[in-house]
Amino acid sequence: MDAQDIIVRPVVSEKTFDLAGEGRYTFEVASRANKIQIREAIETLFNVHVTAVNTMWVQGKSRRMGRLKPGRTPKWKKAIVTLVAGESIPIFETG
Repeated sequence: MDAQDIIVRPVVSEKTFDLAGEGRYTFEVASRANKIQIREAIETLFNVHVTAVNTMWVQGKSRRMGRLKPGRTPKWKKAIVTLVAGESIPIFETG
């Protein structure tokens, strides 16, 4: 897999911006990617050094498809990446 195939998108929320202040960045990643692949992808895409990678599955939410038909949104994989102190990823910068 290519680095751009592994990292799908950054997860943007109030909680992830608070974590970014601590040097921890959150991304949606490919479902088949492992921690080693995620680490290498982040290091090549953003030119930073990663100290830890935590992954988890986010369950899909219940939604209605049409008027009465129940359904679910798909589950997805999330990775929280911790960087070396003093480094940052510019897409999470505010201001």
